[in-house]
Amino acid sequence: MTDAELVAKKLAFIETCIADLRRLCRPEQIESDLREQRFAAYTLQVAIQAALDVASHIVADDRLGEPASNRALFELLVREGWLPGGLSAALSDMVGFRNILVHGYQAVDPSIVRDVVEHHLDDLLAFVAAIRVRMTPSADD
Repeated sequence: MTDAELVAKKLAFIETCIADLRRLCRPEQIESDLREQRFAAYTLQVAIQAALDVASHIVADDRLGEPASNRALFELLVREGWLPGGLSAALSDMVGFRNILVHGYQAVDPSIVRDVVEHHLDDLLAFVAAIRVRMTPSADD
């Protein structure tokens, strides 16, 4: 059984990261200000990691299958009705972005960091909302 308290804490952390980015980040300066770029990149990294943690926890606890990769975690959640289908691709892209940040597969492109901050924060919030809906017990339970 999925640990609802742990998942709730991780979801709240994702929301806090998004709120911090929206309140504190200056996307127009990411490409010219190293401090701004690193704040945005790190905050995105930990938010995406929290989403991966939630996905991994649910997949393992509910025995949804053996994911071949971190990206596959979201596909399993879609397959089992935890997430809407359209969200899997966006979250998969986020995992790829996180991998670049964490593992240094290539230099971080500040324009991509800016794009994520300006256009993709709602993908993480959609993940939070979908998981919360599924985790909330219905009146019939």
